[in-house]
Order: sequence, then structure tokens, then C-alpha cells
Amino acid sequence: MERYGKIIIHLDELIEKAGISKNKLSQRAEMQRTQLNHYCNNTVTRLDVDVLARLCTVLNCEIGDLLEFVPPEQ
Repeated sequence: MERYGKIIIHLDELIEKAGISKNKLSQRAEMQRTQLNHYCNNTVTRLDVDVLARLCTVLNCEIGDLLEFVPPEQ
């Protein structure tokens, strides 16, 4: 997997910056707390564009604030 680089989800930092609890975010973004934790821990295997849109809306951020592509080491 590292051969193609990886995507890092910066949700924990955005939650802290917004000053919102994970419970409040999961309610406002209409997602399960366990699903939110997978995004926070970077353990989600398939990104859901609808979930990403809801997170960006609730956190008032851009997709580039939430996701970062780290290219593979050469």
C-alpha cells in the first residue's frame, strides 16, 4: 500500500480547532460515533464522499484541510 503513498485524515486536529466534541460532531454530521472514530484514527479503508461533505460542512473547512496525500518514498 505504501508503494502508492497514503491519505492522511486530519479530523482530530480539525475537531480540536473547531472546539466541538466528537459526540456533537457525530450528531451534526449524522454519522455513527464508531464511524467517526475510524476517520479520526485513520483506520477507515474506504472514504465516503457523502461523509466527507458532511464533515466539511459541519467543520466549515475545505477537503484539503481534512485530507492530505503523502507520496511514496522513493
